[in-house]
Amino acid sequence: QVQVLESGGGLVQAGDSLTLSCVASGRVFRVEDMAWYRQVPGNQRELVATIHRDGSTEYQEPVQGRFTISRDDAEKSAFLHRNSLKPEDTAIYFCKVAAKSEKRRPLADYWGLGTRVTVSS
Repeated sequence: QVQVLESGGGLVQAGDSLTLSCVASGRVFRVEDMAWYRQVPGNQRELVATIHRDGSTEYQEPVQGRFTISRDDAEKSAFLHRNSLKPEDTAIYFCKVAAKSEKRRPLADYWGLGTRVTVSS
């Protein structure tokens, strides 16, 4: 089984920068896409950014130009570096990893439990 763990959340001020980390562990044969989502309590979880296995990236409009997603395949990790944080960036941030736990297993999505980020004005 694949486990996903996020870290790096906390309380910051508007305008600050912060980097979130995500690592996949356990039985991990191959990692494909890695993505960051965020969710404000009471709202739906929304996609923030995706990084594909080839390194190409996609960003949602609210974070474009401020957030940068990257990955380290050797460490089975993904990162979300965020500049110019705004109060509306306050949310629980989740990492989703598309991976195969074994060569013969199908690709599946694995989620972490999230890391909370609070941006004060």
